[in-house]
Amino acid sequence: MVTTHNLGFPRIGFKRELKFALESYWKGQSSRDDLLQVGIALRGRHWQEQSELDLAPVGDFAFYDQVLDMSFTLGNLPSRVRHFDDDVLDNYFRVARGRSATGIEGHVAAGEMTKWFDTNYHYIVPEFDAATEFTLDATRLQTQLAEAKARGVKAKPVIIGPVTYLALGKAKDGSEKLALLPRLLAVYSELLTTLANAGVEWVQIDEPILVTELEADWQNAFIRAYQALDTGRVKLLLATYFGQLRENLPLVAGLPVAGVHLDAINARDEVAELVASSPADRVISLGIVNGRNIWKTDLEATLDWLEPIAKTLGERLWIAPSCSLLHVPVDLAGEAKMDREIRSWLAFAVQKLTEIKVLATALRQGRAAVVMELAANRAALDSRRKSARVNNPAVKAAVAAITKTLGHRKSAFADRARKQANILQLPLYPTTTIGSFPQTTEIRLARSGFKSGKLDERTYNETMRREIEHAIQEQEKLGLDVLVHGEAERNDMVEYFGEQLDGYVFSQNGWVQSYGSRCVKPPILFGDISRQKPMTVEWISYAASLTDKPMKGMLTGPVTILNWSFVRDDQPRSISCFQLALAIRDEVLDLEKAGIRIIQIDEAALREGLPLRKSQWQDYLTWAIEAFRITANGVEDETQIHTHMCYSEFNDIIAAIAEMDADVITIETSRSDMELLDVFETFSYPNQIGPGVYDIHSPNIPTATQMVALIHKAAERIPPERLWVNPDCGLKTRQWSEVIPALTNMVDAARKLRETAA
Repeated sequence: MVTTHNLGFPRIGFKRELKFALESYWKGQSSRDDLLQVGIALRGRHWQEQSELDLAPVGDFAFYDQVLDMSFTLGNLPSRVRHFDDDVLDNYFRVARGRSATGIEGHVAAGEMTKWFDTNYHYIVPEFDAATEFTLDATRLQTQLAEAKARGVKAKPVIIGPVTYLALGKAKDGSEKLALLPRLLAVYSELLTTLANAGVEWVQIDEPILVTELEADWQNAFIRAYQALDTGRVKLLLATYFGQLRENLPLVAGLPVAGVHLDAINARDEVAELVASSPADRVISLGIVNGRNIWKTDLEATLDWLEPIAKTLGERLWIAPSCSLLHVPVDLAGEAKMDREIRSWLAFAVQKLTEIKVLATALRQGRAAVVMELAANRAALDSRRKSARVNNPAVKAAVAAITKTLGHRKSAFADRARKQANILQLPLYPTTTIGSFPQTTEIRLARSGFKSGKLDERTYNETMRREIEHAIQEQEKLGLDVLVHGEAERNDMVEYFGEQLDGYVFSQNGWVQSYGSRCVKPPILFGDISRQKPMTVEWISYAASLTDKPMKGMLTGPVTILNWSFVRDDQPRSISCFQLALAIRDEVLDLEKAGIRIIQIDEAALREGLPLRKSQWQDYLTWAIEAFRITANGVEDETQIHTHMCYSEFNDIIAAIAEMDADVITIETSRSDMELLDVFETFSYPNQIGPGVYDIHSPNIPTATQMVALIHKAAERIPPERLWVNPDCGLKTRQWSEVIPALTNMVDAARKLRETAA
């Protein structure tokens, strides 16, 4: 009999209950117990959604991040928070965001945050040094296990494996991380013993680092680790996902684990080899439903290749989604307003578990037992395949007509920079922001009222214009050099554009966690993309009319729109990206015609689209960089093109970033203490750069002195005449009460830098 299970469930809640509970607690509007009760209720509801599985995950729920949870389980707290002896949860939030709830003392530097493999989920990077010690605190897992048992849940605890945990962390003193492995394994062994004593049979131990290229010492670390953890007290299900094992497959096959989970969406070709090379009693878990995208599974095609494997493996076959369902929305049931035909093509987390159930029933009882479900699935897939709404011949022809000349500026950067300097007349260390300003309650109420029909278009537009005017006035008071319109009219930097492009559809409740309480609602790219009319020109032109200072037009780039969407899976991603590039190029040219001389095209998600194996990077970078260049490079020399990237390690793709040929690039560097600029010691970056000096993901307000120190570090690597001063990212999620003092300090820092330079 095939066993069904799940690797993880979305934790934020169908109505974003966790988001609102967290933000209420952080503001001091609710108690710790209130927050804990929301967690209990959400876990109970999510286990209920998974009640028909043979095994459900426990420990996949986190109040902020599962990697941070693992750090606290292992007692690996940064030294800057160890002296606080108040509630553990408050220390947890200090590491996550620099502080806990309003009124609770103890502001510290937040932990560094970066992308979880090639997803748009952000994790808090573990911190190590040569003296790091680990101490078990299994309270979180024990509490959740007790809850699960009380509810009759067939529990499978989920933890991050020791090698992945080390690999994802940073040694702050430059020491060798693998030297910590023996100390770490001692605590992992203690944790597994604790779980065994709690009556646990199976533990899911996630090691996604196995789908990347590992050096020999890291491969050997897996052998050392799992030999040490092979105590026989619990059965380990080694879970890999997001890619293929390739050269690591023999390594995995030889590890002393009771089961292996393989992402069969990405690594189907490796299933036969894994089965053949595994011990005869090993469980083989196959991820047969895509945990990263929202399209329905082709159930009959899946059964075609899965049925022979089921006959071979018998009871040793487990089936599950390819990875945790953290990366998809909770339930399609909340999408009553979505186009019915397109809705029939989709599956969110709850529907994916139903697909697992249908496939398991077919394997156990034969296809006749699910004939109606298979017929409905077939009809939905045929509808999508044949739909005229998916394919636009004119768009396909435009992509086919792309030539290299579309991606080239008229002149080299040095010539452009002189022309731009003559027009813009900016000071040394020019100051700007990344684009968005706080989305106030007034803005959100106006937007929701307009969408629901309670507010007419004229009143809505007047409200947005007032908010734009307020943003301009505040920037002029602050003394910023290059202004932005503040993006009051935008719900999300991707959704806003998707709503105005043909080929997209939107959900009402398709929320996905990005980090902490930050949720995004990725648009669904279902067909060929085209732009019918200007999308931003009216708003930005209005803002420009309110000031004599340079106004920066704000756009989202094609690669980011692609990577932050649920993308169609019936054509190469590169084709969809070129379609987006042509659409956004038209917007760039319209902004230029309207007199906007600075245009920022954000590519925050460029790096996260990289394949997990470096050997596959170049193909992606070739088309991704070309798509950006097509978007940006139709303008005159006098128009200054900016781009922005945030919370990504990009040192290893700096040459590709230089090939983008943006006049100015702004990047996140404050949380990493300018560490991301180390690459400029060996790489001569040719254009201008704005290293972020204000961590906008923390409520902490940096001082002018702190920001000056960061820019001094940047100036050691980049000539001052090519440096800008700006925050790490947009200010949408902050409050004006935080933004004004922080930007006041930032402008003051720039003035001090100019005085020093003079």
